[in-house]
This record gives sequence, structure tokens and C-alpha cells, in this order.
Amino acid sequence: MSTHPLELSARVIESGIVDEPINRVTNEITELAENLAIVESFSHSAVFDTGDGLMCFDASGAGSGKDVVKSIRSWRKDRISNLIYTHGHVDHIGGSFAFAADATERKFEKPHVIGHENVDARIDRYTQTSDWNIRINQRQFGGIRSDMGLNIGENLQRFLPRSTMRPDQTFRESHEFTAGSTKVELHHARGETDDHLWAWLPEKKWLFAGDFVIWNYPNAGNPQKVQRYAFEWAQALRRMIDQGPELLVPAHGLPIEGKKRIAMVLDDIATSLESLVTQVIEMMNAGETLDTIIHTVRVPQNILEKPYMRPLYDEPEFVVRNIWRLYGGWWDGAASRLKPAPDSQVASELANLSGGAENLMNRALELMESGDIRMACHLADFAGWAAPDDPIIHANRATIYERRRKSELSLMSKGIFKGAARESQAIADKK
Repeated sequence: MSTHPLELSARVIESGIVDEPINRVTNEITELAENLAIVESFSHSAVFDTGDGLMCFDASGAGSGKDVVKSIRSWRKDRISNLIYTHGHVDHIGGSFAFAADATERKFEKPHVIGHENVDARIDRYTQTSDWNIRINQRQFGGIRSDMGLNIGENLQRFLPRSTMRPDQTFRESHEFTAGSTKVELHHARGETDDHLWAWLPEKKWLFAGDFVIWNYPNAGNPQKVQRYAFEWAQALRRMIDQGPELLVPAHGLPIEGKKRIAMVLDDIATSLESLVTQVIEMMNAGETLDTIIHTVRVPQNILEKPYMRPLYDEPEFVVRNIWRLYGGWWDGAASRLKPAPDSQVASELANLSGGAENLMNRALELMESGDIRMACHLADFAGWAAPDDPIIHANRATIYERRRKSELSLMSKGIFKGAARESQAIADKK
């Protein structure tokens, strides 16, 4: 049996030492308090026995929903009366079909689904861009071994299952109701998404934070996804602190117990996001370009070393880009990139000037060996674009990007760089 999540989180936060996994995908259920349990999955599902049915926060993903329901049923047999979506990401709502199937099997009414009003629009967008989302998620998670219960395989036909349950009830700013005899407050705030909520049970002092807390650096920068909202994320965390929670249950990572400990974690996350926003806007106001900003703004290393702030999924450099995009648009300030020539044409010109794509690639390999992997990737791309069918060029490009992948910490960087390596290796293999 795994270490109890509350015991593990207390130890890790107090010591700063991560000596076992903290984002666990076991599908095991653990009781956190009287009548409250969590199934650790991708994402988690938190379950509260209200005395008048079970209330679940998130349904996990398409690949884990059945296992999550099975674990819930090992704990309680009562009807799942309410299913609350903290937001509409596929790993939070994709498993809802299993909750509906469970109700049918047990001859219960289906759970009453509650979410923010933008969840429906997100589901519609996922339907419209299903192939795109499949592709980018295969790339995002493709740099690691996929054992997280998220169906990202090559044979996935639909990003979000057709049988995903839509909300029966939505709200805009806040919604209050009573579950059993317990008051439940749902509060909307933009952060990782525009359809996010956090839940507060004032009598219990329980906070259900969704992805506002993920035990990684905040996912406010994802380079392949839609706009994120760093400052509003921080504001939401400040509101959570003001409630004085004594138990925090996130949708990823470990639950946290203790008012002081929770406030410290929320404050650390909020302060870091606020600092990034302030630094970026100050530099924008001073007329700096995005290029200057992304190579100047930093999060102190001692912050990134905290066990709940490590950049193992998203990373601050990507958050900086999203702050720029929110406040300044998509143009990065370089005039040539407003209406650029095609990459292949720019690459061909550079190859001609340098004596051929081989020279570009040779220099890229030299830079890789000297440790300048960022510059090596630029030249490797130019060589690949200038010689799109050359197996030797692309074998070397694959080597460079595989080296880059191994040097990175964040899953997002690893996935994209692994995607580039695979792309070139496929060309190299045709020789």
C-alpha cells in the first residue's frame, strides 16, 4: 500500500525532499477525513459522502474513468448524486461515461453534473478540433513513457469520448447549494482555463482546488494550448487563502492538511505568478521585445526547488510567453516576423550563404558538443528545412533533438523535442 497522501505531503513540504512519487496514478482510493476520500489517478477524483448520496469532484480521464469508479465502489455503494467538474480538460471529464454507466448498472439516476458555463463551449471546441488535440497531446506526452492512464495512443479516434456527460447545471461567477446537510460553494476563476472553478465547504474547511494546485510549476504557459491567465490564477489562490482552509484536495498531486501549511503553498504559487506578470509588464512598458523578456525574466532557483513548484510539467519561460500573448498579442516585436518568408526559403538562403545544408548541420553538431544546445537546434532546423529529404541531415537532426530532450526537465519540452527527433528519424529511416 502506498504511503498515505496526507502523511507524504506533510513530510515532503516540511523537509523539501521528494523521495517517492508525489503525482501518483495508482487508481487507489484513500480516506482523507470522515466521509471524504480521494482516488489518485490522472486526474484524481475526490469523493464526499454527503449522507444523501456521493458528491465527486472530477471524473478522471477516458482511460482511467472505469478504474476510478471501481475504486469508489470499493469504498461506498451509495448513488453518486453529484459530479462537479473543476474544469473541462479531457483528463477531468473524459471518464464521466463510466459514472453514467455505473448509474445505469445500479439502476440509479445519473449524477447531476455541475460545471462552469464555459465547459459546454470547451466540449464543442474539442469536437471541432479533435484531430488537432489528439496530435498535440501525443506530442506533449510523447517524450516520456505514458503510464498515466491518459489515452494518447496512435489509435485514438476521438479526443473526447462521445458519451462524455455535459453539465446539467452551469453558473457564471458562483453557485451555492446544500449536499445532504453540508453547504457547498463553487467559485469561478480563470487560471489554467477559462472554465475553472474551485469548491469550498465552509463547515468542513475543505478546499477542492482542481488544477489551481498541481504539485508542479503552474501550468500557465503550455506552448500548444489556448490562453492561460497567470494573474487571475494568483488572485484565485489569494481568495482561497482568505477562506482559511484546513484541508486542500487538488486534482493532481497530494492533498495537503493544516491551515498554515496550505497557506504557505498557495502563497508561494501566487507570489511566483504575480512576480512573473509584474516583470513582464514592466519590460513591455519599457519597450522591450519578447526575445529580450524571455531571456531576462527568471524565477529564483530556490523557488523552483520547492517540491510543489518544480518545472517538471510546464515551466516559467512558457508562462512568460503566455503573459506576453495575453497583454501584447502574438507578434513578438521583430519586424521580419510580422509577415515572414517561409522557413524553407529562409533556410535555403542560409544554406547557400554557408556553403550548403551540410555546413549548417556540421556547425550544429559542434555546438551540441560544446553545450550550446539551443543554438544547435536552430541550425539543425535550418539544415533540415533546406534539405527536407536528406537522410543524413535528418539523422543528425534527430540526434540533436534527442540530446535536447534528455537535457530538459519539463514534460512539455521533452515531448516537443522528442516529436522533432521522431520527425527527422522517419526521414532518415527511408534511406
